Amino acid sequence: MSSGMVNDDVIVDMQQAFRKREKSKLTQLLPGARGHVLEPWAAYWELRARLNEATQDEVQAFLTRWAGTYQEDRLRNDWLRLLGQRRDWSNFDAMYPAFRMGDDRELRCYAAVIDLAKGGDRESLANTVKSNWYAQRDSEDGCNLAASELFSAGGLQADDIWRRARQTMEAGRPRAARAAVEVVAPMQLPAFATMLQSPSKFLTAQAKTSSKEQQELATLALIKLAADNPDGAATLMEGRWNEMLTQPRRDWVWGVIGKTQATRLSPDAMASFAKVGKDAHLSDDLLAWKTRAALRAGQWQQVRKSIEAMSAEEREDPTWIYWQAKALQAGRISEAQTQQSRQLLQKIAGTQGFYEQLAQEELGQPIVIPAQPVPIDAQARESVRSNAGLARALYAIQLGLRSEGVREWNYMTNLHQRGGMDDAQLLAAAELACQRQIWDRCINTSERTKTVVDVGQRYPMPFKEAVVNRSREIGLDPAYVYGLIRQESRFIMDARSGVGASGLMQIMPATARWTARKIGMTDFTPASINDRDTNITLGTAYLKLALDDFDGSMALAAAGYNAGPGRPRNWRNGPVLDGAIWAENVPFAETRDYVKKVLSNTTSYAAILTGQPQSLRARLGSVGPKPEGEPDLSKELP
Repeated sequence: MSSGMVNDDVIVDMQQAFRKREKSKLTQLLPGARGHVLEPWAAYWELRARLNEATQDEVQAFLTRWAGTYQEDRLRNDWLRLLGQRRDWSNFDAMYPAFRMGDDRELRCYAAVIDLAKGGDRESLANTVKSNWYAQRDSEDGCNLAASELFSAGGLQADDIWRRARQTMEAGRPRAARAAVEVVAPMQLPAFATMLQSPSKFLTAQAKTSSKEQQELATLALIKLAADNPDGAATLMEGRWNEMLTQPRRDWVWGVIGKTQATRLSPDAMASFAKVGKDAHLSDDLLAWKTRAALRAGQWQQVRKSIEAMSAEEREDPTWIYWQAKALQAGRISEAQTQQSRQLLQKIAGTQGFYEQLAQEELGQPIVIPAQPVPIDAQARESVRSNAGLARALYAIQLGLRSEGVREWNYMTNLHQRGGMDDAQLLAAAELACQRQIWDRCINTSERTKTVVDVGQRYPMPFKEAVVNRSREIGLDPAYVYGLIRQESRFIMDARSGVGASGLMQIMPATARWTARKIGMTDFTPASINDRDTNITLGTAYLKLALDDFDGSMALAAAGYNAGPGRPRNWRNGPVLDGAIWAENVPFAETRDYVKKVLSNTTSYAAILTGQPQSLRARLGSVGPKPEGEPDLSKELP
């Protein structure tokens, strides 16, 4: 695709000017972008940079000029946020129904404020606001405002607001907790600030907690303390605070104590969770950690109870469906339990995904990947190839504007039409991305299909000769390398992480230098990390060293590759665990997800590469402490 007579450099300059917030430069450059395939981006950047000063007419002119594009809906999103912040409800109300993405929690909350003023159903609006507010990580104007309005109108109760304060305090987001306190008990803000400075001193000074607000502030203090010092919080709870708090508050504090201990893999976690009187008083996150601790302790009855107490939505996660099925198999089981366990496993069993593969194996079926490609519908292929938004996205990515290109691609495939593209269109779009070697969009788009799986799209093998040959030279399973690269970089050669890891195998500069010395690579330079073959050579060498040092455990080596080898060296201590239980108890959410996906990917790639049935369970094995007296070589790994 040609950009015509317009120079790509103008677009690149405008992107950089936008990131530097150079408003006048953007206005100056805009005429030079006329006629370029990425002109909608240029126009968006120019107006977005000065949106605070723009008029409704200017915005409307942009929306009309670029109707049907991602940039139109993106600017509508930005403008609606401003209208909400300005409390310009008439213009917001007129424009909001045209917002196609519909994925902004803040806008949903502003819309709820308007619906409440129109006399909308308070219970329904309260549920909308709670679901969006509780899901927000930080404090944002729209949902804080909606919660305040609904609280004043009697749609939200004080307990709903305090629950938000507890959740955000536990997550280490005191600003969001303060915003909740401001809604429900603004007179307590000075006391909240005192509590935040030193929860221990605050609790010591509290001689009594006669009011509900005092009870809640004490609960917040104990939660903050428990997140940092669970043993100290447990000591206080075993003293007077257990008597001074009501049961729901006691249960939440003990839940946070148990969670913190569980994330530290402490054997005390289950004793703390046992002091929770009623699981229904805990959040889904606390119940998830209670379940993990019970798995680690082999307390299968508690696994069942904790999962049963989760919300209906959370129980539908394949993680908890699988472990509920496994818990039903423990101990003396009835025929009904056997049948129920089998039904749960059948619900999720498949060849894609960690727990889906484990469920398939539990049902006695190895992982077999269908080899035949899925036929692409000719009409869908034509509609995808004539899609201007997808064409713009690919052009942007290939010009180096990856962030913009990915966002526009995702919008066109997921959000432009309600429900996103159908399976035929998704396969055609994935095919287009594969052909352009935009592997991350190829994989992610194909993964969204619901009724059909194209294995070639989901598990591509670019650079096959280099990966397979290098892996086999050093005694590494090429499926494991492909499984790791797919998770690390999605085969993007110029990928760079926020912490500075580079290339296909996302290697840190210090790790690359160490590995190069270790394998005798004399021509290594920092710039060569992004060279494809150098990156594969260093990444596979480091992975092999990690695998050897972790006694051949793919799960431990993957955890070490992601989080550094020192952490899994500690995480392996304790009881010898089934590999799946160990993986589910990895304390870091990112690394937990990473280990599961790398091992699942590996199993799929092995089935493709060998054409033979595969076992994820065999790859997981069991994980426990290093055998007594065996040297811990992993201490040398950076």
